Parts: sequence; structure tokens; C-alpha cells
Amino acid sequence: MKVLRAFRWGLTAGYCVIAALALGIGYFWTPAFAGSPRIHMWRLDCGSFNVATNAFSDTFAYPGERRTFADNCYLIQHGKDLMLWDAGYPTSYLGKDLNTSEPLSAALRIPIVDQIKKLGFKASDVSILGLSHDHIDHTGQAGSFPDARLLLGKEDIERLKQQEPPFYVDPSPLAHWLKGGGKLDPVEGDRDVFGDGSVIMIALPGHTPGNHGLLVRLSPSKNVVLSGDAVHFHGQQGIPPVNVDRAQTLASLNRIEGLVRQGAKLIIQHDPADQKPFDDYVK
Repeated sequence: MKVLRAFRWGLTAGYCVIAALALGIGYFWTPAFAGSPRIHMWRLDCGSFNVATNAFSDTFAYPGERRTFADNCYLIQHGKDLMLWDAGYPTSYLGKDLNTSEPLSAALRIPIVDQIKKLGFKASDVSILGLSHDHIDHTGQAGSFPDARLLLGKEDIERLKQQEPPFYVDPSPLAHWLKGGGKLDPVEGDRDVFGDGSVIMIALPGHTPGNHGLLVRLSPSKNVVLSGDAVHFHGQQGIPPVNVDRAQTLASLNRIEGLVRQGAKLIIQHDPADQKPFDDYVK
């Protein structure tokens, strides 16, 4: 598949951002463009998990193989606005060990609020919480940011409200918004977050009905795409059996491929390889 070749290319291609280390946390910076505020972006450690690799391949391409995957979130500063993209595993996973004898095990090393404090921010400074989809490894610490406006795919919000939510969907971290305590902003299709084209939630359905990625235009020529769970690692063969729609997933992968062809750098949120320039991002 072309898109999977593009992912392999993306693993070796140079990053399309100016990268540095700030406070030990993965950090990007570029000047503003087209009148937009300057954008800062940090990568945060939101956990890790160990699972059989065939959990992501309906073609059974990885017999007997297991991998440890990252769970990365991102903090984006756009002028005076602060946006958190994804909220990782719940803090109940703090201190847990990855147990390779279990079908799926997960662990968390440090809460998100502690990481953003190292950057000089408070939880209340986060005005926008964007979630790629409704799975617990992306929603777990959302409750730490009750003042934020929550952006989430409309279809996934509907799933969270079901009497019996699907596998790996737990409404409890989002109860504040689901019960009317916070501002809930359902996203249909694409969403220009700040209205200037610099940060766009892009619809990538298939993994879940409302799955989104995030296109961050750091400059006119330096763009990154945060994957959500449209894809889980570079060179992935097959589609996760838990995906809700295989055809939609393939169409979403094709869309990502098109963005990569136009020069965007794909950053896969679950692939440890995409942490490589920032291995020491949290001490």
C-alpha cells in the first residue's frame, strides 16, 4: 500500500520542524506566519502499553510478536491560548509495570499536570482540550482540565453516552462535560481550532466513528500531522480488528498519505520511533 510506504519513508525523513529540548520535554518552535501568533508545541509523556502486535493487524502480519507502544500527548501554545491534544491514560496507572504476560498492560510515569507545570503553566491555563477519539488511553486525564472547552468528534460523544459504551471507551474521565458541567464542543468533519488555519482537527474516521488527527502548520512550509489512532506505528500492515470501519480507515490513511506528499511530517502518537529526537523529554 502506498500509504504504508509513506509511513516507512516518514520514519527516516527529517523532521519538518525546528526541534530542541526545553525543560527535558519534546519541544518545537517556529515563527508565526500569515499574521498568526507564534506557535510552540511540546510532546508530553501520557503513558505506555504492551500488547500483541497483531492487535493492530487484521492480516495477522506479526505472529507471536509483542511491542511496547508510546502514548504521547501534545501541548500547543497559540498566542495566549493553550491547547492540550489528547489526555493519555488515567492517573490510576501511575507506578504500574508493563506485564508482558497479560494480553494488554499499561503504565503511566508522570501526570500531565506535573509536566505542564515544568513548562511554567497551570491546568487552568489550558483553554482547549482536543481529543482525537474516545478511547481511555486518550481521555484518561481529561478531568484534570475542567476549565477547558472540550473538542471531540460528535460520533464519539454519542458513543460515550450509550448505556453500554464499546470496548476501551470509559465515559468517567469526561463526565464533567457529558453531564453539562463544562463546555462540550462536538466536532463534525474538520475543525479550524483557532480560525487562522494554523491548527486543524482533521477527520480521520475508521478507528472510531469520530477519530481525528491534528494538522499543525508551524509555518507555511513546516507542517506536522499528529496521527490520533488512524495508524499506530510506521510500516503497519493491516488494520486493527477493533476498528469500526475498515473502508473508512483506508480512506483516512489515504488522506494522511496526501498530506505527507504535500510535505507534512507524520508523527504517529503511539510509535516510540517518533520520540527519537526527544528521548529525555521528562526526567
